[in-house]
This record gives sequence, C-alpha cells and structure tokens, in this order.
Amino acid sequence: MNVSAPSADSLRAALAGLLDGLPPNRAAQAVERLIANYRGTTPTDAPVLRDRSDVAAYAAYRMPATFEAVRGALGALRGAAPDWEPRTHTDVGGGTGAASWAVAEAWGERPPHTVVLDWAEPALALGRELAAGALDAEWRTARIGGALRLADTDLVTVSYVLKELTPADRTALVTEAARAARTVVVVEPGTPDGYERIIAARTLLVDAGFTVAAPCPHSGACPIEPGTDWCHFAARVSRSSLHRQVKGGSLPYEDEKYAYVVATRFPVTPAVSRVTRRPQIRKGLVLLELCGRDGLARETVTKRHGPLYKRARDTGWGDTWPPEDTD
Repeated sequence: MNVSAPSADSLRAALAGLLDGLPPNRAAQAVERLIANYRGTTPTDAPVLRDRSDVAAYAAYRMPATFEAVRGALGALRGAAPDWEPRTHTDVGGGTGAASWAVAEAWGERPPHTVVLDWAEPALALGRELAAGALDAEWRTARIGGALRLADTDLVTVSYVLKELTPADRTALVTEAARAARTVVVVEPGTPDGYERIIAARTLLVDAGFTVAAPCPHSGACPIEPGTDWCHFAARVSRSSLHRQVKGGSLPYEDEKYAYVVATRFPVTPAVSRVTRRPQIRKGLVLLELCGRDGLARETVTKRHGPLYKRARDTGWGDTWPPEDTD
C-alpha cells in the first residue's frame, strides 16, 4: 500500500481501507473485546493482538490516538532540543507503528531509520503494509520484556507498552532503553496508574544520568503529592466511523488523555513552566495552572498584561509558559 509523506492525514488515509471486507459488527466486537483486555489485567505471556481481524480493527480505532499522543511528546522534545535530529530510532512494542509515523512526521525532511519491535507478528505485518512507501522502517519480531536487548540508537520510543508488562519487566525495559539510546520517550495512558508508570520510568532515566527534557521544567522530584493528583495532557483526535460505531458518540472528535516523559543524554532547554490543565478563560482574565522549576503554581493573566493576555487566551493545555517571544 503506497501512501503520501507521514502525517495525521496520510495515516488516516492508509487506515481507511483496513476494514474492507470485515463486517462492521465484527470490527466493533473486536475493538470492544480488546479495549476490555487492555483495561483489565493483560496477560504478559502472549500478544493481545491475535490475528489480522484483531489488528485491523484495533489499528483503525487506536492508531490515530496513539499517533497524536506521541506527536505531542515529540513536539515537546523538539521545543527543548530544536537542533537535534535522530538518525536512528527503535520503536519498542511498536505494533502497527503509530509512534514510528509520529517520529517520521516530526523529522519529516530527514526522518530517521526506524526499527519496530513487537511480539505480535500480525501487528508487524499490518504495520509493514501500512508503512510501504511512507516510512524508512524495518519490522522485527521480538519478545518485549526484561530479556530484550536493544542495539545502540539515537531515539527509543516506548508508547502504551508498560502496562502490558510486569513491574520487573518494566524496570528492565526502561533500564535497557536508557543504556541503548541518547533520547528515550515513554508514553502511557493519561490515568493515575499510567502516570505512576511514567514517574517510575522517569526516576529510572534520571538515575541513569538522563536529563528530563519534557514535560517537566526540571529533573528533580515531581511536585505532585502522590495520590492527590496526576500529570497528564490531552490530544485532539478526529473520530473515524468505527470510533462513532463503538462509542455511540456524535462528536467528530475526542480527546486522548496521555502521560509522558522525554529524557536525553545531551543538554536541552526545558520549558520555564508548562500548563498542566486546560486554561480557564473568564471575562477579562485567564487562569493558568503551571508546573515550574519551583513547583506548582497558578498564574492569573488579565487584560492589563497587554499582549501577554492575548497569548494566554491562545495557550493550550501542555504548552510552555511564558511564550518565548513575549517579555
């Protein structure tokens, strides 16, 4: 299947034909079963995606959301290290390759060579088919867990994988990623337990000598008191007909909640602070919840702040603050 340059639109176009010949009810049933599996206790001794029907249904349903979440994390990385370009990339547990599409888009003029590792051969086969003509990628079968050994690479992505592993295997995998890569990007669902997995991965990366590039403005301890809140962000995702069929929703979009950490072995310029909740726009003012180098804070920006007020109204959840071009 030949597609255009990697982007959200070209990914959706490549996904559009996946469900041809698969009865809509069967696709919806496959998605519902797989969602229940992911939300429950997932076995760690077998792939969740069993055959092409599973893979096609779940890819059409989940790839756009995973793509947008990883895209958000990579955007933060590029903001902290605008001149850095990876030449090699390993997508651990990459399945059908959503993170690999996001990486290729992020460095579109000179995308890195990608190796996608996953233990579900049907997912790799479909990912290879989707990426034909779009990604410079290899697709390899590998058991994702504590025994995995990675070749040295510039960038490792681990997206929506850690929940599928035992705690011991999570630790081993992140430790191995830190050994092999110059930059590690870990993305998990934006839930309290997803955030806990991100914090554990962040701690391992910092202990291995990495610098946190995003979303945090520093590499010190997270200022959120455990059990009181969790750090996460949202990415807007266009809903496909399968999304609407499974969820019964009428809106043309939904928000994918995700948590992430980006860490590097080279100097970066993290945000001074980052917006950690959707800004509250009131008459004549904007309330910003921020995480900065001195911890959590709230900033009120009013019309009296002049141009900064307009910038605050245009600022989104997850953005850096203050804008670099505004004093």
